Amino acid sequence: MGYIIVIAIWALIAFAGWRVFTRAGFKGWMGFLFLIPIVNFIALLYLAHKDWPIENTQN
Repeated sequence: MGYIIVIAIWALIAFAGWRVFTRAGFKGWMGFLFLIPIVNFIALLYLAHKDWPIENTQN
């Protein structure tokens, strides 16, 4: 039973990461980086400091 909960939480985190990256204009698969310890922090910093491609298309 515990494994099902862990898998569900990981799936939710991966889905949320996928949505964040696609809404920012990046490739969705990069959302899986949120599942890897330490790499998730680096991915968050990357999103925070990188120019988002979606901002360039709204002009």
